[in-house]
This record gives sequence, structure tokens and C-alpha cells, in this order.
Amino acid sequence: MNEIEQATNEQFAELFRQRTKRLAIDVIRFSKTLSKTEEAIIMKRQLLRASTSVAANYRAACRSRSSAEFYSKVSIVIEEADETLFWFELLEESETTTELEIASLKREATEILSVLAKARKTMANSTPRNK
Repeated sequence: MNEIEQATNEQFAELFRQRTKRLAIDVIRFSKTLSKTEEAIIMKRQLLRASTSVAANYRAACRSRSSAEFYSKVSIVIEEADETLFWFELLEESETTTELEIASLKREATEILSVLAKARKTMANSTPRNK
């Protein structure tokens, strides 16, 4: 890999670290607006756990010591991003919040999920398999 490609990969990783952290912060801020019903509190905790895990595990992926470890961490990020979307859906469908209130958060979580799922697929296709 030449220096330009490496710099670009490092820049992308840094921007994506910032992006996943921003999602976590935005979800934390949004969660403060939710009602204090028992159901809302339970869903809020789960949403907070999943969305902050996206940022924390992507950060860990960037510090991985091997391709296998990176792949594993990215897989966790994908699972947590998908779970974040699940909690948004539940909040909306239970009428705890509205689609309008969470549209931008859902869009960002979906984009993060899409980018990383595509990256994981690319990694899986480029890695030789032991048979």
C-alpha cells in the first residue's frame, strides 16, 4: 500500500471514529428528552448501551492488532448499530417518540451500519479461507 492510500485510510478511520462518537453523543442528548415512564427508561438504557457501544467498539477496531481482530470488532460494531436501529424502531412504534424526532439519528445509524457491513464483506471476500 502506498503512502497516499495509507493516509487516506487513516483519515477515513479518524473521520469515522468522530462520526460514531457523534452518533453516541447525539443519542445521549436525545435520550434526555424521553419520558420517564418505566417502558421509556428501559428502552432508553438499551438504546444508550447499543449506540455508545458502536463508538467504543469502532475505536477498539482501529486499535486492533490483526486483521482477524479488526474483522471481529467491526462485526460487533455492525451488531450494535443494528441493535441501535431496533431500539429506535421500538421507541417509534410504541409511540414513545415520533419518526420526526429520530429521523436524523436513524439515518446516521443506518449509514454507519451500511458502510461497515460493506467493509466487512470486502474484507471477507479478500481474505483467503482455510479449507
